[in-house]
Amino acid sequence: MPDLETLAVAREGGVVTVTLSRPEKKNAINGRMWDELQAVLGQIAHNPVDRAVVLTGAGGDFCSGADLSTVMDRSDRTGLDMMRQVGDVVAQLHRLPKPTIAKVRGVAVGAGWNLALACDLVVAADTARFSQIFARRALAVDAGGSWLLPRIVGLQKAKELVFLPDILGAAEVAALGLANRIVADEELDALVDAWAQRLAGGPTVALSLSKSLLNESFNASFDQAVEGEARSQHINFGTEDARAAMKAFLTKTQPEFRGR
Repeated sequence: MPDLETLAVAREGGVVTVTLSRPEKKNAINGRMWDELQAVLGQIAHNPVDRAVVLTGAGGDFCSGADLSTVMDRSDRTGLDMMRQVGDVVAQLHRLPKPTIAKVRGVAVGAGWNLALACDLVVAADTARFSQIFARRALAVDAGGSWLLPRIVGLQKAKELVFLPDILGAAEVAALGLANRIVADEELDALVDAWAQRLAGGPTVALSLSKSLLNESFNASFDQAVEGEARSQHINFGTEDARAAMKAFLTKTQPEFRGR
């Protein structure tokens, strides 16, 4: 996408890497970055070439949260409008019909941490640091944290993380179930690359439907869940990838999925 000022977007082998790129601010998200994230995520959602997404940060940090120094610099929009856009962007990421991985180095705090949690998988360097820093700024939790955190760690622990916003190390975050894997910094790129390539080479339609089913599971009754599974499987039965998988099973070969 042309004219990006705060993001870098790279594509290779079905993997699109979106890099938050304001390293001089530890990738703090200003209004321009929210706009660009909204546009880029919309493009990825409708681009069949993009089959897996990696979200990361430039300069050794993931994201230091919203850039509060610029909150009031956009006279054309009210504070409520801006915060609704924050919610829209995180919701876009959460429901993106492609598997997503947050690759975290350095700090991931406030809205930055919640952007990572809105991804399907979180992989972090063992030196990464995390915080729900909002209360230190006299702010309420935002960027989807009020929904994401209780579903991952439970209500009481979520309240502790928000009310007492300490800086947490990567090992503690992993122990709480807030990261899928913690690795040495020098191993981070290789692991995320391997996972992303595996996801990009997977059955894209099936992965998208599974993601939707899992995302909606807390809002669905059991009967609604199994009906959703039936409808999803009916769609899968008609895909080229399902036919390729069945042929590979019968011939004892490895299927090649094309994402359709």
